[in-house]
Amino acid sequence: MTQEEKQRMEDLTKKINEASYAYYSLDNPIMSDKEWDRLYDELRALEKKTGVVLEASPTTRVGGAIIDKFEKVTHYRRLMSLDKAQSFEGIEDWLDKNKKIMDFEEEFSVEHKFDGLSLALTYENGKLVTGATRGNGEVGENVTSQVKTIRTIPLEIPYKGRVVVQGEGIMKLSELAKYNRQADEKLKNARNAAAGAIRNLDPSVTAKRRLDFFAYNINYIEGKKFLTQEDEHNFLIENGFMVDPLFKIVHSLGEVKDLISKVDKEKSTYDFLIDGMVIKINNLHVRDELGETIKYPRGMIAYKFEAMEIATTLKDVVWQVSRTGKLTPVGILESVDIAGVTVSRATLNNYQDIKRKGVKIGARVFVRRSNEVIPEILGIADDEVGSREVERPKVCPSCGAELVWGDIETTCPNHFGCSKQIIERLSFFSSRQAMDILSFSTKTIEKLYNLFGINRYSSIYKLTEKELYALDNFKDKKVGGVLQSIEKSKTPELYRFIFALGIDNVGIKTAKQLASHFLTFDAFKNASREELISLPDIAEVTADCIVDFFKHEYNQTELGELEKVGIVVKPQRVIESKESFFTGKKVVLTGALTSFTREEAGAIIENLGGEIVSSVSKNTDLVLLGENPGSKYTKAQALNIPILTEEEFKEKIK
Repeated sequence: MTQEEKQRMEDLTKKINEASYAYYSLDNPIMSDKEWDRLYDELRALEKKTGVVLEASPTTRVGGAIIDKFEKVTHYRRLMSLDKAQSFEGIEDWLDKNKKIMDFEEEFSVEHKFDGLSLALTYENGKLVTGATRGNGEVGENVTSQVKTIRTIPLEIPYKGRVVVQGEGIMKLSELAKYNRQADEKLKNARNAAAGAIRNLDPSVTAKRRLDFFAYNINYIEGKKFLTQEDEHNFLIENGFMVDPLFKIVHSLGEVKDLISKVDKEKSTYDFLIDGMVIKINNLHVRDELGETIKYPRGMIAYKFEAMEIATTLKDVVWQVSRTGKLTPVGILESVDIAGVTVSRATLNNYQDIKRKGVKIGARVFVRRSNEVIPEILGIADDEVGSREVERPKVCPSCGAELVWGDIETTCPNHFGCSKQIIERLSFFSSRQAMDILSFSTKTIEKLYNLFGINRYSSIYKLTEKELYALDNFKDKKVGGVLQSIEKSKTPELYRFIFALGIDNVGIKTAKQLASHFLTFDAFKNASREELISLPDIAEVTADCIVDFFKHEYNQTELGELEKVGIVVKPQRVIESKESFFTGKKVVLTGALTSFTREEAGAIIENLGGEIVSSVSKNTDLVLLGENPGSKYTKAQALNIPILTEEEFKEKIK
């Protein structure tokens, strides 16, 4: 590597990291997406040429090699938990107890209590050397490879002394929604998604979930002393960390209460989960003098919002089989009302989750419904007489095949003979984002499977009018529409067809990337593992899944059958990269469009350099408005986000 190449790599790394900090942490872009991509590609090319990757290079954020297990890390200083108050009276009691120890001026910092995974980041000589989970407070797990993939964690900071920064790893709700639109296996909630990503042995999994990190505390620092919590907060900002945008200094308990009440009303509109607020005495000398109990520092407390959770009886646990063969336990509950919603089913994630929570059938369990729709069983409330352990199934509830038990997942290996897997795959293949076949719900496919043995993708294209008329509620107009939709689906766009095949680890975003690179299905089908892993964001595990898919005799036969029934995959259109009205803009669609489907409009915006996002926030640049819009329109008006009508949209895309 020449000195010029080394200097250029250092310059590129600095520019890209500064732009990423401005974009992700400050919400104040200083560079266009196009320019960022150009610099990033130049850096990757130099790294490939020289074989050198700088420690702070943004390319390291895609995830490294899979590790065997997590090593233990002893924290420099114990990471303590916080005492909790469930009411304003609890905060008053906390203050009164402290005032009895010593008198002090009432000045407090107030900030969000994030609902994610607590992390401690150690920097030495300005470089991130260790990322660790909180663990038991004394010892945590070394998750350095995982935290390096988080874009809002700086890999280098200006401060050169040893410092341990504490904060919360979270997954924003918009990122969760985006991930689930593209993922084969949906994530249940943002909190578990963040914890699962960080505690995954494969850092590329962490990278795909696009986590964020909010820093809120200096746990240890060499060569510097802070006078107040506000000083620590400013130090974090100066060193490139994303901090809580709400952070506020107040001067009375009344102001604390007012702020908590305000946040309680607004928290449902946030793009991240919180479960309370943290109140700290701002003066660090006072906090030191107050000391700590065995469990908590006396100078700070967490106010917990009333959770949307309640206790009810777990009547049973059933195991659902996905199209990939993975089994997921679902709790069947005694119906209960949580925040106005009747809940009778709740997720349990996996068998280890059941054992960890001590959940038993017949026992009363705590169920929480947070900002998200899917309720979750948190743990056991009362172990009733006659309750029984949840047994891990030995055979598939769908086909009776002997199950494969992994460390975490339980799977049915009967991939091509399990009726549930077959029906779910056909439903996925026919779905709107894939082949987009009208009226082909899972229930319809199940009836076709049971009546006529429809069990392959190609079977769909051999359906007859007579067979469709045999289905309930399938009359002349509907049958004609379905046959027309099947015929139309025979010429799919390349990315849709790649996605529809249901290759493990290939979501919609990855399918689009593959289509843009290979341009034709034959080129993609014949790609080597080396070519696949050379693409940005294609991890080795994904490349292996793709290669294995096309090697399998069943898949080779089925692709031949699809060709025989008339499937002709369109080559990918090459879109010239050019600036447009939509370049770099985050756009939300709401309401029904008359001249386009929402998916067509979204594709047009993406082709013109825009990005489709699912929810309205202060980061949204534009809302495309259709007929009968929902709450997104109301929120956009409240945030003064520009609104584009369908007619204006047509003018913009001419």
